[in-house]
Amino acid sequence: MNRILLVEDHERLAGLMCKGLADAGIAVDVVMRIDAAWIAMQQIPYRALVLDRGLPDGDGLALLQRLRAAGTGIPCLVLTARDALRDRIGGLEAGADDYLPKPFAMDEMVARVRALLRRPVDQRPLNPTAGDLQLHPQAGTMHCGEDSVTLAAAEMQIMLSLIQARGETVRRSALEAGGWGLTEAVTSNALDVALHRLRRKLLAIGSHQRIVNLRNLGYALRDADRTE
Repeated sequence: MNRILLVEDHERLAGLMCKGLADAGIAVDVVMRIDAAWIAMQQIPYRALVLDRGLPDGDGLALLQRLRAAGTGIPCLVLTARDALRDRIGGLEAGADDYLPKPFAMDEMVARVRALLRRPVDQRPLNPTAGDLQLHPQAGTMHCGEDSVTLAAAEMQIMLSLIQARGETVRRSALEAGGWGLTEAVTSNALDVALHRLRRKLLAIGSHQRIVNLRNLGYALRDADRTE
């Protein structure tokens, strides 16, 4: 069965779209934010992306531009209430394969997604890096040079979140939120255990990256030379 990712923060519309796509034999995962979509796409090899522009954490085109810069050619249908010509052109120039203004007929949306699924996919794996560290989410591994270690699901979620932050602080509550709708949340106890294991695994593969606890703020991934 074809599996796509829908990035849409309007719950009722997302529900209707999921039903229409499911009736057409298309499996759908739904997230509501850009950061959640980025992480989901590093874990699952989706066949297509349906992307709203107006999302709580920014313009959906920012996600599309980032995906194209990373080299993934996943077919993408952009949804938007912005129907001006310049907005349609902007979406296509950002890397969209198709553009559908809201409101739209569900039958048309399904037909456009089916058209995307008929296209060949050139989706290179998104393997995030930080310094000497590289994650392979689909394989469930973390690498430093020729050394690697397997990560549990919660550990991978945490590392993806820390790398996504690019050295900035990630609040503890955000790490505990965990799966962004795709997996179970990480409990407070489990988070402490996972952080402890991750620190040991970073040392085991010889990485210079360290998980730093910033008191009353959260956690950050920093190079050992920058830690105090």
